[in-house]
Amino acid sequence: MKRIFTSLIFAALSVAQTHAQAWPNRTVTLVVAYAAGGTGDIVARLLSQPLSKALGQPVIVENRAGGSGGIGAKSVATAQPDGHTLLVGQTAEISINQHRSKNLNYDPDRDLLPIALAANVSLALAVPGKAPYSSMREFLAAMAVNTKKLSYASSGAGTPSHFAGELLRLKTKADIVHVPYNGAGPAMNELLGGHVDAYFPGLPAAVPQMAGGGIKVLAVSTAKRSALAPDLPTVAESAGIPEFDFSLWAGFFAPHGTPREVVDRLNREINLILRQTEMREKMLALGAEVSETSVEDFTAFARRESNKYRDLVESVGVRED
Repeated sequence: MKRIFTSLIFAALSVAQTHAQAWPNRTVTLVVAYAAGGTGDIVARLLSQPLSKALGQPVIVENRAGGSGGIGAKSVATAQPDGHTLLVGQTAEISINQHRSKNLNYDPDRDLLPIALAANVSLALAVPGKAPYSSMREFLAAMAVNTKKLSYASSGAGTPSHFAGELLRLKTKADIVHVPYNGAGPAMNELLGGHVDAYFPGLPAAVPQMAGGGIKVLAVSTAKRSALAPDLPTVAESAGIPEFDFSLWAGFFAPHGTPREVVDRLNREINLILRQTEMREKMLALGAEVSETSVEDFTAFARRESNKYRDLVESVGVRED
Protein backbone atom coordinates (compact mmCIF):
# COMPACT_ATOMS: atom_id res chain seq x y z
CA MET A 1 0.00 0.00 0.00
CA LYS A 2 2.84 2.39 0.90
CA ARG A 3 4.50 1.67 -2.44
CA ILE A 4 1.25 2.42 -4.31
CA PHE A 5 0.74 5.67 -2.38
CA THR A 6 4.30 6.76 -3.15
CA SER A 7 3.79 5.95 -6.83
CA LEU A 8 0.63 8.09 -6.90
CA ILE A 9 2.48 11.04 -5.40
CA PHE A 10 5.27 10.78 -7.97
CA ALA A 11 2.69 10.45 -10.75
CA ALA A 12 0.88 13.59 -9.59
CA LEU A 13 4.14 15.52 -9.36
CA SER A 14 5.10 14.30 -12.81
CA VAL A 15 1.80 15.48 -14.30
CA ALA A 16 2.14 18.90 -12.63
CA GLN A 17 5.71 19.23 -13.89
CA THR A 18 4.64 18.25 -17.42
CA HIS A 19 1.91 20.91 -17.40
CA ALA A 20 4.38 23.52 -16.14
CA GLN A 21 6.92 22.57 -18.83
CA ALA A 22 4.24 22.79 -21.52
CA TRP A 23 3.20 26.24 -20.42
CA PRO A 24 2.31 28.43 -22.18
CA ASN A 25 0.66 26.55 -25.04
CA ARG A 26 -1.78 29.29 -26.08
CA THR A 27 -2.51 33.00 -25.68
CA VAL A 28 -1.80 34.55 -22.26
CA THR A 29 -4.33 37.18 -21.19
CA LEU A 30 -3.38 40.08 -18.92
CA VAL A 31 -6.54 41.33 -17.24
CA VAL A 32 -6.64 44.99 -16.19
CA ALA A 33 -9.54 45.73 -13.85
CA TYR A 34 -10.05 49.30 -15.13
CA ALA A 35 -10.69 51.12 -18.39
CA ALA A 36 -7.84 51.73 -20.82
CA GLY A 37 -5.44 54.57 -20.11
CA GLY A 38 -4.74 54.13 -16.39
CA THR A 39 -1.50 53.13 -14.69
CA GLY A 40 -2.16 49.39 -14.73
CA ASP A 41 -3.32 49.44 -18.35
CA ILE A 42 -0.22 51.32 -19.52
CA VAL A 43 2.06 48.96 -17.58
CA ALA A 44 0.29 45.90 -19.01
CA ARG A 45 0.58 47.15 -22.58
CA LEU A 46 4.22 48.11 -22.17
CA LEU A 47 5.11 44.63 -20.93
CA SER A 48 2.80 42.58 -23.16
CA GLN A 49 5.00 42.61 -26.28
CA PRO A 50 8.35 41.76 -24.64
CA LEU A 51 6.58 39.17 -22.46
CA SER A 52 5.07 37.60 -25.58
CA LYS A 53 8.53 37.37 -27.11
CA ALA A 54 9.94 35.79 -23.95
CA LEU A 55 7.13 33.22 -23.63
CA GLY A 56 6.78 32.38 -27.31
CA GLN A 57 3.00 32.93 -27.27
CA PRO A 58 0.70 35.93 -27.85
CA VAL A 59 0.11 38.07 -24.77
CA ILE A 60 -2.98 40.26 -24.93
CA VAL A 61 -4.43 42.89 -22.59
CA GLU A 62 -8.11 42.73 -21.67
CA ASN A 63 -9.85 45.52 -19.76
CA ARG A 64 -12.61 44.32 -17.43
CA ALA A 65 -13.65 47.48 -15.59
CA GLY A 66 -16.18 47.92 -12.80
CA GLY A 67 -16.68 47.50 -9.07
CA SER A 68 -13.54 49.47 -8.13
CA GLY A 69 -11.49 46.76 -9.79
CA GLY A 70 -13.53 43.92 -8.31
CA ILE A 71 -14.99 42.58 -11.57
CA GLY A 72 -11.61 42.08 -13.22
CA ALA A 73 -9.99 40.75 -10.06
CA LYS A 74 -12.72 38.17 -9.50
CA SER A 75 -12.54 37.01 -13.13
CA VAL A 76 -8.89 36.10 -12.58
CA ALA A 77 -9.44 34.71 -9.08
CA THR A 78 -11.93 32.21 -10.52
CA ALA A 79 -10.03 31.48 -13.75
CA GLN A 80 -8.37 28.16 -14.54
CA PRO A 81 -5.06 28.20 -12.62
CA ASP A 82 -2.92 27.24 -15.61
CA GLY A 83 -0.95 30.46 -16.09
CA HIS A 84 -2.88 31.64 -19.15
CA THR A 85 -4.99 34.25 -17.32
CA LEU A 86 -3.19 36.80 -15.15
CA LEU A 87 -4.17 39.97 -13.34
CA VAL A 88 -2.24 43.21 -13.51
CA GLY A 89 -3.50 44.13 -10.05
CA GLN A 90 -3.41 47.52 -8.41
CA THR A 91 -3.74 49.07 -4.98
CA ALA A 92 -7.55 49.18 -4.72
CA GLU A 93 -8.59 45.67 -5.73
CA ILE A 94 -5.68 44.02 -3.93
CA SER A 95 -5.13 46.06 -0.76
CA ILE A 96 -8.14 48.31 -0.11
CA ASN A 97 -11.44 46.78 -1.21
CA GLN A 98 -11.24 43.73 1.03
CA HIS A 99 -11.18 45.95 4.10
CA ARG A 100 -13.88 48.38 2.96
CA SER A 101 -16.54 45.98 1.74
CA LYS A 102 -18.20 43.13 3.62
CA ASN A 103 -19.63 41.79 0.36
CA LEU A 104 -16.45 41.41 -1.67
CA ASN A 105 -16.90 38.25 -3.74
CA TYR A 106 -13.22 37.33 -3.86
CA ASP A 107 -10.39 37.27 -1.33
CA PRO A 108 -7.14 38.62 -2.82
CA ASP A 109 -5.04 37.00 -0.09
CA ARG A 110 -6.63 33.58 -0.61
CA ASP A 111 -7.55 33.59 -4.31
CA LEU A 112 -4.59 35.34 -5.97
CA LEU A 113 -0.87 34.54 -6.02
CA PRO A 114 1.59 37.48 -6.23
CA ILE A 115 4.12 37.11 -9.04
CA ALA A 116 6.10 40.34 -9.42
CA LEU A 117 5.80 44.07 -8.79
CA ALA A 118 5.95 45.97 -12.07
CA ALA A 119 5.63 49.67 -11.24
CA ASN A 120 5.33 52.04 -8.31
CA VAL A 121 4.02 55.57 -8.96
CA SER A 122 4.27 58.25 -6.30
CA LEU A 123 1.45 60.60 -5.47
CA ALA A 124 2.17 64.33 -5.24
CA LEU A 125 0.81 66.79 -2.70
CA ALA A 126 -0.36 69.53 -5.04
CA VAL A 127 -1.92 72.96 -4.36
CA PRO A 128 -3.27 75.57 -6.79
CA GLY A 129 -0.68 77.65 -8.62
CA LYS A 130 -1.95 80.85 -6.99
CA ALA A 131 -1.92 79.42 -3.46
CA PRO A 132 -0.12 81.63 -0.92
CA TYR A 133 2.14 78.78 0.19
CA SER A 134 5.01 77.24 -1.75
CA SER A 135 6.45 74.74 0.70
CA MET A 136 5.22 71.95 2.91
CA ARG A 137 6.04 73.98 6.02
CA GLU A 138 3.93 76.92 4.81
CA PHE A 139 1.03 74.63 3.91
CA LEU A 140 1.08 72.95 7.32
CA ALA A 141 1.08 76.36 8.98
CA ALA A 142 -1.94 77.38 6.89
CA MET A 143 -3.74 74.17 7.86
CA ALA A 144 -3.11 74.87 11.52
CA VAL A 145 -4.65 78.35 11.51
CA ASN A 146 -7.50 77.79 9.05
CA THR A 147 -9.61 75.23 10.91
CA LYS A 148 -12.28 73.75 8.60
CA LYS A 149 -11.56 76.43 5.99
CA LEU A 150 -9.15 74.45 3.83
CA SER A 151 -10.18 71.44 1.75
CA TYR A 152 -8.51 68.61 -0.11
CA ALA A 153 -9.83 66.70 -3.10
CA SER A 154 -9.64 62.98 -3.75
CA SER A 155 -10.43 60.83 -6.76
CA GLY A 156 -13.06 59.09 -4.64
CA ALA A 157 -13.71 57.84 -1.13
CA GLY A 158 -11.42 54.96 -0.23
CA THR A 159 -8.80 55.72 -2.90
CA PRO A 160 -5.09 56.20 -2.14
CA SER A 161 -5.48 59.98 -2.62
CA HIS A 162 -8.22 59.96 0.04
CA PHE A 163 -6.17 57.94 2.51
CA ALA A 164 -3.11 60.15 1.93
CA GLY A 165 -5.12 63.24 2.76
CA GLU A 166 -6.68 61.62 5.81
CA LEU A 167 -3.37 60.42 7.24
CA LEU A 168 -1.97 63.93 6.81
CA ARG A 169 -5.03 65.32 8.61
CA LEU A 170 -4.83 62.77 11.43
CA LYS A 171 -1.10 63.15 12.03
CA THR A 172 -1.08 66.95 11.95
CA LYS A 173 -4.40 67.23 13.85
CA ALA A 174 -5.51 69.81 11.28
CA ASP A 175 -9.22 69.93 10.48
CA ILE A 176 -9.06 70.02 6.68
CA VAL A 177 -12.23 69.06 4.78
CA HIS A 178 -12.36 66.08 2.39
CA VAL A 179 -14.09 66.66 -0.97
CA PRO A 180 -14.40 63.42 -3.00
CA TYR A 181 -14.76 63.45 -6.79
CA ASN A 182 -15.61 60.80 -9.32
CA GLY A 183 -12.13 60.16 -10.66
CA ALA A 184 -8.72 61.81 -10.93
CA GLY A 185 -9.64 64.09 -13.85
CA PRO A 186 -12.45 65.99 -12.09
CA ALA A 187 -10.35 66.30 -8.92
CA MET A 188 -7.43 67.81 -10.85
CA ASN A 189 -9.75 70.22 -12.68
CA GLU A 190 -11.15 71.46 -9.37
CA LEU A 191 -7.63 71.98 -8.05
CA LEU A 192 -6.62 73.89 -11.18
CA GLY A 193 -9.70 76.06 -10.77
CA GLY A 194 -8.81 76.82 -7.17
CA HIS A 195 -12.04 75.26 -5.86
CA VAL A 196 -10.11 73.01 -3.45
CA ASP A 197 -6.90 73.74 -1.60
CA ALA A 198 -4.97 70.50 -2.08
CA TYR A 199 -5.01 67.14 -3.86
CA PHE A 200 -2.79 64.05 -4.07
CA PRO A 201 -2.71 63.19 -7.81
CA GLY A 202 -0.31 60.72 -9.38
CA LEU A 203 3.04 62.44 -9.89
CA PRO A 204 3.03 61.89 -13.70
CA ALA A 205 -0.26 63.82 -13.94
CA ALA A 206 1.06 66.56 -11.67
CA VAL A 207 4.41 67.30 -13.36
CA PRO A 208 3.01 68.81 -16.61
CA GLN A 209 0.58 71.00 -14.65
CA MET A 210 3.40 72.08 -12.36
CA ALA A 211 5.57 73.01 -15.36
CA GLY A 212 2.72 75.10 -16.75
CA GLY A 213 2.22 76.93 -13.45
CA GLY A 214 -1.30 75.61 -12.88
CA ILE A 215 -0.31 73.92 -9.64
CA LYS A 216 2.52 73.79 -7.15
CA VAL A 217 3.80 70.42 -5.94
CA LEU A 218 4.99 70.61 -2.35
CA ALA A 219 6.06 67.01 -1.71
CA VAL A 220 5.78 63.40 -2.88
CA SER A 221 3.93 60.72 -0.97
CA THR A 222 6.41 57.85 -1.07
CA ALA A 223 8.96 57.04 1.62
CA LYS A 224 11.80 57.97 -0.78
CA ARG A 225 12.11 60.84 -3.21
CA SER A 226 11.03 60.16 -6.77
CA ALA A 227 13.56 59.87 -9.58
CA LEU A 228 11.09 61.79 -11.76
CA ALA A 229 11.37 64.86 -9.49
CA PRO A 230 14.33 64.32 -7.14
CA ASP A 231 14.27 67.91 -5.84
CA LEU A 232 10.84 67.44 -4.29
CA PRO A 233 10.92 66.41 -0.62
CA THR A 234 8.77 63.62 0.75
CA VAL A 235 5.81 64.28 3.03
CA ALA A 236 7.49 61.95 5.51
CA GLU A 237 10.62 64.08 5.80
CA SER A 238 9.04 67.53 5.49
CA ALA A 239 6.06 66.91 7.79
CA GLY A 240 7.80 64.56 10.22
CA ILE A 241 5.46 61.62 9.53
CA PRO A 242 7.81 58.63 9.06
CA GLU A 243 5.02 56.16 8.19
CA PHE A 244 3.66 58.33 5.36
CA ASP A 245 4.07 56.17 2.24
CA PHE A 246 1.44 56.06 -0.51
CA SER A 247 1.74 55.04 -4.14
CA LEU A 248 -0.23 53.80 -7.10
CA TRP A 249 1.35 50.44 -7.84
CA ALA A 250 0.76 47.66 -10.34
CA GLY A 251 1.90 44.04 -10.17
CA PHE A 252 1.21 40.64 -11.69
CA PHE A 253 -1.01 38.05 -9.99
CA ALA A 254 -2.14 34.52 -10.91
CA PRO A 255 -5.12 32.46 -9.74
CA HIS A 256 -4.47 30.42 -6.60
CA GLY A 257 -3.34 26.93 -7.56
CA THR A 258 -1.16 28.05 -10.47
CA PRO A 259 1.96 25.78 -10.50
CA ARG A 260 4.93 27.31 -8.71
CA GLU A 261 7.10 26.59 -11.74
CA VAL A 262 4.87 28.84 -13.84
CA VAL A 263 4.89 31.60 -11.20
CA ASP A 264 8.69 31.42 -10.92
CA ARG A 265 9.18 31.63 -14.68
CA LEU A 266 6.83 34.61 -14.94
CA ASN A 267 8.70 36.34 -12.13
CA ARG A 268 12.01 35.69 -13.88
CA GLU A 269 10.81 36.91 -17.30
CA ILE A 270 9.11 40.03 -15.91
CA ASN A 271 12.21 40.99 -13.94
CA LEU A 272 14.40 40.50 -17.02
CA ILE A 273 12.14 42.84 -18.98
CA LEU A 274 12.13 45.46 -16.22
CA ARG A 275 15.93 45.25 -16.06
CA GLN A 276 16.25 46.52 -19.64
CA THR A 277 17.39 50.13 -19.90
CA GLU A 278 14.78 50.98 -22.54
CA MET A 279 11.94 49.67 -20.36
CA ARG A 280 13.22 51.52 -17.30
CA GLU A 281 13.32 54.74 -19.31
CA LYS A 282 9.76 54.21 -20.54
CA MET A 283 8.58 53.56 -17.01
CA LEU A 284 10.38 56.62 -15.65
CA ALA A 285 8.77 58.77 -18.35
CA LEU A 286 5.46 57.67 -16.85
CA GLY A 287 6.68 58.55 -13.38
CA ALA A 288 6.88 54.87 -12.48
CA GLU A 289 9.84 53.41 -10.64
CA VAL A 290 10.67 49.74 -11.03
CA SER A 291 12.69 47.32 -8.96
CA GLU A 292 13.23 43.61 -9.28
CA THR A 293 11.26 41.62 -6.73
CA SER A 294 11.20 37.94 -5.93
CA VAL A 295 7.85 36.21 -5.46
CA GLU A 296 8.46 36.33 -1.72
CA ASP A 297 9.39 40.03 -1.80
CA PHE A 298 6.23 40.93 -3.69
CA THR A 299 4.08 38.76 -1.44
CA ALA A 300 5.46 40.59 1.59
CA PHE A 301 4.92 43.97 -0.11
CA ALA A 302 1.27 43.14 -0.89
CA ARG A 303 0.75 42.00 2.71
CA ARG A 304 2.22 45.24 4.10
CA GLU A 305 -0.01 47.31 1.80
CA SER A 306 -3.08 45.33 2.86
CA ASN A 307 -2.27 45.75 6.56
CA LYS A 308 -1.66 49.48 6.10
CA TYR A 309 -5.02 50.07 4.44
CA ARG A 310 -6.81 47.82 6.91
CA ASP A 311 -5.64 50.07 9.72
CA LEU A 312 -6.49 53.22 7.77
CA VAL A 313 -10.00 52.00 6.96
CA GLU A 314 -10.58 51.58 10.68
CA SER A 315 -9.09 54.99 11.52
CA VAL A 316 -10.81 56.93 8.75
CA GLY A 317 -14.15 55.09 8.89
CA VAL A 318 -14.79 54.47 5.19
CA ARG A 319 -16.12 50.93 5.43
CA GLU A 320 -19.02 50.06 3.11
CA ASP A 321 -21.92 47.69 3.85
